[in-house]
Amino acid sequence: MYIEYVNARVRGMKGDLLSPEFISKLLVKPDMEAIVNELINSPYKSDIEKASVSCSGVSCIEDALRTNLLRTYRLIFSLVHGEKFEKYILVLVNKWDVHNIKTIIRGKNIHLPKEEILDCLMPAGELDEVTLIEMMKQQDIKSVIDLLASWNYKYAIPLTRAYPQYQKTRDLAVLEHELDKYYYRNALRRVSGKKYADTIVLDLLSTEIDIINLKTTFRFQKDHVDPKVASDYLLEGGKELSIPTLLQFIQAKNTGEIISSLASTSYSFLNEIPSELVKVRGQSVYEKELERFLVRKEVSVSRLDPLSIAPVIGYLAAKNVEITNLRIITRCKTELMDEEELERELIHV
Repeated sequence: MYIEYVNARVRGMKGDLLSPEFISKLLVKPDMEAIVNELINSPYKSDIEKASVSCSGVSCIEDALRTNLLRTYRLIFSLVHGEKFEKYILVLVNKWDVHNIKTIIRGKNIHLPKEEILDCLMPAGELDEVTLIEMMKQQDIKSVIDLLASWNYKYAIPLTRAYPQYQKTRDLAVLEHELDKYYYRNALRRVSGKKYADTIVLDLLSTEIDIINLKTTFRFQKDHVDPKVASDYLLEGGKELSIPTLLQFIQAKNTGEIISSLASTSYSFLNEIPSELVKVRGQSVYEKELERFLVRKEVSVSRLDPLSIAPVIGYLAAKNVEITNLRIITRCKTELMDEEELERELIHV
C-alpha cells in the first residue's frame, strides 16, 4: 500500500527531529552566534549556511527555520499528492493560507513595509510565495480582497462578505473571524465521513474550535461584552463546549468561575494552574496551557494506526513544535531571559 511507503518516509524524517538533549544545549548557549554554531551541527545545517550568506543573528535563524519548514511541507505534499488521503493534509495546511491572509491584511492595516510582512509569512499552503508577494503589492486591504476575488480564490468569499462591516468599524476582528468561520465550516464538512482518518482530523479540528472559543470567551468575560454581540464571534463545531454554554461563561463573575465550570471537561487541567501564577501573568496562562494541550494532542496522533494518515499528521505537528521552540529560544535569548524562565516558555511534548 502506498500509505505504508509514505509513513516509512515520515519515520525517516521524524528521526531528524531535534532531541530534548539538543534543545537543552541551546538553552545554555550565551548568545546568537553560539546558537547558530550549534544548529550548524544539526539537520538545519544547510539552511543555516544558506541564510548566513545574506543575514546574521536572529534574522539568519528565522530565515533558516522558515526555509526548512517550507521544504518539509513541500515534501509531504509531494508524497500525498493525488492520493485519496491528500485532502486531510490540505485541510490542515489550509490554516497556513488563513494565517498568511491575516498577516497581510494586518500589515496593510498598519502600513507595514512589504519586507516586514514577508518575514512573517509561511507559503506552505495553497498560496505560494509568488502569489503572496502579489498580494503584498496591493495598496490596501480592499485591493487584497479584490485580487483574491479576481482569482476566484475561496477565501475571497468571507472577506468580501465581511468587508462592509469592517468599513464601518475598522475592526480587523470582523475580517479575521469570517476567515476562521469559513475555514472551519469547510474543514469540518470535508472530514464529515466515517473513515478512520475523518474521525482523527475531525477530533483535532473540533478540539481546536473549543480552544479558540474558550480564549475568546475569557477575553469577552473580562471586557464585559454583551452575549448577543459575543455570539457573532464564536465558532460552531466545538467538541465539548456548545455556544449556549460559552455564552453563559461570558456572563460569569470572573475567569475563575469559568475555569471551575470546566471541571467535567477535557479542559479541567486549567483548574490545576496555581492561582499565584494567574495573578502574575493573568489570563494568558490559561491561553498558553490550552495551546499546549492542543499541540500535545496533535503530536500524539502519530501513535495511532500506522496504516493511516495519522503518523503524517503527528509528524507535522511535532515539526511545528520544534520550529516554535527554536524561535522561542532565539527571541528570548535576545531579550536576555534567564534559562529557567526560557524553559517555562517552551512547548514540551
